[in-house]
Amino acid sequence: MVSIIFLALGPEFMDENNMGEMTTTMLAVMLPGFFLYFAKDSINGVSAGKWIMGIMVRDAKNPNEVPSFSRLLLRNLFIIIWPIEFIILASNKDKKRLGDNTANTIVVKNPDKPSRLPRILALVGVGIAFFTFIFLFAGTAMKNSDAYKVAVKEIEQNQEILVETGGIEGYGMMPIGSVNISNGNGQAQLEIKVLGNDKDLNVSVYLTKEPNGEWKLIEMNK
Repeated sequence: MVSIIFLALGPEFMDENNMGEMTTTMLAVMLPGFFLYFAKDSINGVSAGKWIMGIMVRDAKNPNEVPSFSRLLLRNLFIIIWPIEFIILASNKDKKRLGDNTANTIVVKNPDKPSRLPRILALVGVGIAFFTFIFLFAGTAMKNSDAYKVAVKEIEQNQEILVETGGIEGYGMMPIGSVNISNGNGQAQLEIKVLGNDKDLNVSVYLTKEPNGEWKLIEMNK
């Protein structure tokens, strides 16, 4: 869901000043995303996470019976109050959370669970894919931001950097830092790797922006 939100906002979301439009876009993704999350056990009482962990949800009175969709949905709705759920789960001798007690369900081991290796590989694969996406998308969004473009322009006009690098060949794949805009006011702190003909440099840039104004360089260090 987080990945889809980033894709829906687009790589230029850091320069977006219309918070109403951003909020509408996020809600359009989050609402169906939350529904899918709460319905995650609807296929045979097993979600992706439960498949990896080798467990499943079953009827409390008949462990061989899969609860109905409505009961599984009701069970997961209690995740909204997860602090209370955690306390009840930790203090309950039967290790059942409030959602289980309300929906009359129980979590049991899956007797048909796959071997451990494919489950571990699935978990690692999903984790790597997610964090790789976030890293690449965040870097792309930062490079597409107006703050980064102004920073690069200021770097290319700095004679000390040009002399020390022997001329700029390009820039590192991912800048490090942050770009924040609130009510039109912006602050950006970026560390950009400058690739030179003779020497590479890491340049730190601090910029600010006023409402309806352009990004302005405040400080640059190398």
